[in-house]
Amino acid sequence: MKKFKFLAILTGLVSVAPGVCDAAYPVYNPQQLARQGYVINSYPQQTGGTSNITSRQIVMASKANGQPVGPNVAATSPNRITGALPRVGSSATNAGRQYYQSVDYDRLADSGLYVGLSAGYSTMTKGQITADYINEDNSYFAPGAFRVADINSDSVIPLQISVGAAINSDIRVDFSFLRYSGMSYPDKVQTSIGDGYTDATVSGGAITSNSTMLNVYYNIDSFTGYVAGGSLRPYIGAGVGISFNTIADYVVFDDTFYDETGDLGPGSVQAGGLTAISDIYAYHNGGTMEQMAFQLEGGVTTAMNDGLKLDFFIRYANLGKIKTSGSIVVSQTEWLSDGMGDEYEAPYDSVFHYTNWTESGRLSSLDVGVRLRLEF
Repeated sequence: MKKFKFLAILTGLVSVAPGVCDAAYPVYNPQQLARQGYVINSYPQQTGGTSNITSRQIVMASKANGQPVGPNVAATSPNRITGALPRVGSSATNAGRQYYQSVDYDRLADSGLYVGLSAGYSTMTKGQITADYINEDNSYFAPGAFRVADINSDSVIPLQISVGAAINSDIRVDFSFLRYSGMSYPDKVQTSIGDGYTDATVSGGAITSNSTMLNVYYNIDSFTGYVAGGSLRPYIGAGVGISFNTIADYVVFDDTFYDETGDLGPGSVQAGGLTAISDIYAYHNGGTMEQMAFQLEGGVTTAMNDGLKLDFFIRYANLGKIKTSGSIVVSQTEWLSDGMGDEYEAPYDSVFHYTNWTESGRLSSLDVGVRLRLEF
């Protein structure tokens, strides 16, 4: 009896299953399918004179006749993509999206957040120092660079730290901290002597610049194409920000012997009177200025393993102005007449203090370097 009930239930399921499966597929009219571009060469005829078919029968007929399922429309070829590959099963993508082979993935594309560290070398540092007090009365009393003097730069290694993100596969934005050091006040200057100029030596006066900038970079491979067999991607960039330019204290030394008696000689001056001046030291106090700064950059990017990229770049940085505080202390040796036609060194040094006598100049640099970027 139990076996009979089991067989009856199984027989019922088998007989109902085709109808249930057919119900899972919508019913289509062949004429409607033809207008939509479906190719149906043959299909099972329906009983009762109806000519409607189900989508399951379309599949069966298509498989039997080797025809494609769906509209008779040529599929478009997928475009090459850049950036991260879509995650399988991501709810953020459409159900009908296409999946790409790894050969279609662009390793040079920028994606996500990144941090960068760059080191460069300044191939050309532009900067000149001039005395802003050159037209002041008796300005030659304070030795300094009254003629334009080029900034001294032996080896300038600019360092940069960047934190940024890719907006899309072509544009990325970052904030950077850029530091320049290794520059200084010139070793030699032409200082005024009232009716001409003479050489003076300088010690100290180190110059540094620390700037923070917002930078935008654009990959231009859509115009130029990749170079070096596709391993290098060219880009351009620009940035603007604030720089803090500092010049340290420095001393200008003029060892010229200045005779104050002219052709008359020390004997023309009464005892204890000033006859000459020598060994003049001018202590210039440095200063710091806050300036607008900008940079322009161009280069190429190549990819390494584990999300690492290298940027090889050429950069022009305009760092603004440097300026001293305007305080100058001058110490000089005086020579006095002995009243008998000779002179002697005074037992003291004369000291003078000048204020608001500044020296200034502008800074810019042309650099070549490499930046290592780690993408997350």
